[in-house]
Amino acid sequence: MLTRSDCVDRDAGDVLAPLREQFDLPAGVIYLDGNSLGARPKAALTRATAVIAQEWGKDLITSWNTAGWFQMPRRLGDLLAPLVGAGASEVVVTDTTSVNLFKALAGALQLQAGDARRKVIVTERSNFPTDIYMAQGLASWLDRGYQIRLVDAPEEIPAALGTDTAVLMLTHVNYRSGYQHDMAALSALARQHGAVTVWDLAHSAGAVPVDLNRDGADFAIGCTYKYLNGGPGAPAFIWVPQRHQAQFRQPLSGWWGHAAPFAMAPHFTPTEGIGRALCGTQPIVSLAMVECGLEIFARTSMAAIREKSLALTDLFIELVESRCTAHPLELVTPREHARRGSQVSFAHPHGYAVMAALIARGVIGDYREPHIMRFGFTPLYTSFADVWDAVEILKQILDDKAYDIAAERGAVT
Repeated sequence: MLTRSDCVDRDAGDVLAPLREQFDLPAGVIYLDGNSLGARPKAALTRATAVIAQEWGKDLITSWNTAGWFQMPRRLGDLLAPLVGAGASEVVVTDTTSVNLFKALAGALQLQAGDARRKVIVTERSNFPTDIYMAQGLASWLDRGYQIRLVDAPEEIPAALGTDTAVLMLTHVNYRSGYQHDMAALSALARQHGAVTVWDLAHSAGAVPVDLNRDGADFAIGCTYKYLNGGPGAPAFIWVPQRHQAQFRQPLSGWWGHAAPFAMAPHFTPTEGIGRALCGTQPIVSLAMVECGLEIFARTSMAAIREKSLALTDLFIELVESRCTAHPLELVTPREHARRGSQVSFAHPHGYAVMAALIARGVIGDYREPHIMRFGFTPLYTSFADVWDAVEILKQILDDKAYDIAAERGAVT
């Protein structure tokens, strides 16, 4: 029978435990929401101060050259690339996840424009809503007969692909359930049907091993403010492999994607390579924060992160199911390691109220409809003792029914 002492012993032998000191975590808080917003690296405050006080405050506009502002989206992209199996000059950090999805999806449809039969974008009904919305918006805007085909379960994807499929657009790890797709198998399947794949890595990058080039993906996007700890609303990223870059076209043809932006020419000429995915002037302060999160990953490996992630999530599932058996909790996340991301989701009839009570007690997760409590495990700073303590507090709340089902909901759940 596991005890808290067992968890403390596991922390003592954890090779990633020292990295927790790189983060400014509030005392008395067990933070299990890194799948929504990562914790702040301690270095971020120093970096922000340097950018604002010196680079902007003293050096002013000269920092575009002297501080490397202009090259930052590409340089950060190269730092991020190894975490997702991308090559050099295949990633840029820029814009938002939604905007980058629009670019990637538009580029994918452009690759398929020569085949008039291919008018269908296949995705999951349970995909993150903005992905579906962006696909719907782009299809409607193009007004060329494009349609969205929604499937209700991963096993329905093969039957949904056919000669009419232009793009298979999937989120690698589902935001609600934590289900992880087999990227290599589905990319190969799409290719057999002549379809192009677009992968959303928002819940994968920095959480699970990803190898875009090895697995034959075509395009990918993702955010930096979850497991990569880039800060609230930090710029996202887009990946275009070398094999597609010469043909890549996207409609947001802003001046940062121009071959010679400071020539100020009246006609757009796309630059070479990954720069084609850039659009407008970059948010430098936010970009600078991203580097602080990425630097921490250089101190470990995704293999070590994945090993601890699975150990943390296994432990959480085991403890919840053994200590909270008297309560109507339903595990939504797959037990199978190959199908699990770095979160655990449990459904409860009063999930929102229970989560609100947990947050009030210092255990921060979040809630998603319907009835789902999400708990994200970030191996860089989550400890095994955190897991024990979080389940102990959950048990107390459930046993005592110490939650308010009439609690008013905030704008963000």
